[in-house]
Amino acid sequence: MMIKVLLVEDQAMVRGALRALLDLEKDIRVVATACNGREALEICDNCSPDLVVSDIEMPGMTGLELAE
Repeated sequence: MMIKVLLVEDQAMVRGALRALLDLEKDIRVVATACNGREALEICDNCSPDLVVSDIEMPGMTGLELAE
């Protein structure tokens, strides 16, 4: 079973590093990335991830607000 992940992080370097690490796993696929919570909400409607890995402190909409 493949786990579809949406990765949400406002810092591009951290987002890229996390994606690279997750891509090493055979049963995990990063289906999309977002730089803030608002963008992540829009993406969720299109890609239906199984799991969202999100930073908490981001501009615009925090990870906590996204989780609500």
